[in-house]
Amino acid sequence: MDAHARVEIRPPWPFRLPGGGLDGVLRRRGSVLERLLRVDGEPVLVRAAQPAPDAVVVGAWAADRAAAQEAIAWMRFALGVDEDLRPFYDAFRSDPLIGRSVRSRPHLRITRRPEPFEALAIAVCEQLIDFDRALAIQRRMIARLGHRCPRTGLREPPGAAAVAASAPALLESCGLTATRAIALRRAAREVAAGRCDLRAPDHESGWRRLRTIPGIGRWTLEMLALHGQGRYDQLPAGDLNLLKLEGRLRTGSPHARGTEDEVRARFAPYGRWQGLAAWHAMGGPPRRLRPPAASAA
Repeated sequence: MDAHARVEIRPPWPFRLPGGGLDGVLRRRGSVLERLLRVDGEPVLVRAAQPAPDAVVVGAWAADRAAAQEAIAWMRFALGVDEDLRPFYDAFRSDPLIGRSVRSRPHLRITRRPEPFEALAIAVCEQLIDFDRALAIQRRMIARLGHRCPRTGLREPPGAAAVAASAPALLESCGLTATRAIALRRAAREVAAGRCDLRAPDHESGWRRLRTIPGIGRWTLEMLALHGQGRYDQLPAGDLNLLKLEGRLRTGSPHARGTEDEVRARFAPYGRWQGLAAWHAMGGPPRRLRPPAASAA
């Protein structure tokens, strides 16, 4: 990694550098976030720090400068550091459901992945199971199919090509059911072959192609859109936590559940900000939107 690129960013809206990821891919060491990315097949080490409330520094080390610069762009997207959320704040700071969260945590952003396929793979892993089991599956897939940097110890999740080349039995050995292993492998093949470009501006075209794969349902695509493509207008309404929230709001009972249609109606007034509004309603990253109801996978 001989080439180095560095950029200092002035966030246009309050920003706080997040902590590390539970799957071990995004690691926080003191005040520095770091992770391994792969750009055009080459590994890139990316680090981010926030030396001041109004300054974020992102640096990357790669075999060539172009790859380092591309990795910085991906990391900026994942952090959401360039986004101005003032329109959201102004519109909903007095909202009866999320206003208190919006006012107290204007910095809150959706947790994103710099590589969209990672978000898709995670969504498949989280279908219909609890978070701890899904996290264990993700960690096993990273260990068996991903890449580990011997110098830093950082691990890189498997890309679409690696998953596409894997036997379904290997994916099952990581904890996926047979049907989800096949679904993930088929989705990976579409992405790896270039038939489904998850970075293309026309997200809907890719969603339509993925939707033809059995086991890739609406919730999975909404999670991809929200966490891998930056689509705040997408709402994973079939999520169990949102169904429970809707039930509590309607009945006052902690055991009640709403329907997916009721959740969509609840968040429809937030328009293009539905996904971020749900993030505030659910309390942000510590209580992530998972798993979906059976009909929404």
